[in-house]
Amino acid sequence: MKAALLIALGGALGSLSRYGAQTYVYKLYPFVFPLGTFLVNVTGCFLIGLFYGLSEKGNLLPPDWRLFLTTGFCGGFTTFSTFAYENANLIRGSDFLYVGLYTIASVVLGVAAVFLGIFLVRVL
Repeated sequence: MKAALLIALGGALGSLSRYGAQTYVYKLYPFVFPLGTFLVNVTGCFLIGLFYGLSEKGNLLPPDWRLFLTTGFCGGFTTFSTFAYENANLIRGSDFLYVGLYTIASVVLGVAAVFLGIFLVRVL
């Protein structure tokens, strides 16, 4: 139960932070390129790397804080950070075939799933 509360609180803060950051960037730079989302994704990747690095280096980040910050906050802020961290782990393990499969399949199938969802709503 404690873990679920930590994740929920972190996720709520991450989601609110994502919304605030994206809104702020879009007001400053109203480009067609989704700069707000791009910056949130890169920032989330940096943060999850920092948090996992702290937890791996002499347990500088206790397990409850790691859960709150990585699964909760970073998960709410951007799931792209988890995707990038999982790829980094595959690279660290020299599992290059899985890096390629995971990356290509996630991007291609993710975009295809968006189109499928839009299509299904239109035809139903």
